[in-house]
Amino acid sequence: MTSADAYSNKEWIVYILRCRDNTLYTGITNNMEKRLLAHNYGTASRYTRTRLPVKLIASSTPMSKSDALRLEINIKRLPRDKKLFALTAGLN
Repeated sequence: MTSADAYSNKEWIVYILRCRDNTLYTGITNNMEKRLLAHNYGTASRYTRTRLPVKLIASSTPMSKSDALRLEINIKRLPRDKKLFALTAGLN
């Protein structure tokens, strides 16, 4: 197994952040604590960098990277009101 294989086999989480301007940001990570710190330090995403601070408002259960990427894309395609509805129903 290569190091790339080991990296992709980790458990991934889809998460949604609420930014200072009340917008939502969706992403994936295999280390939520580290990723949230990076967002709040302004080093994780160009989008969130100008909308600090950010707050974690939802995260999925762990899944494969490919499943996490599919879920992230599906969430990003939703309009804001449907994203908020999905939060009340759970991400999975």
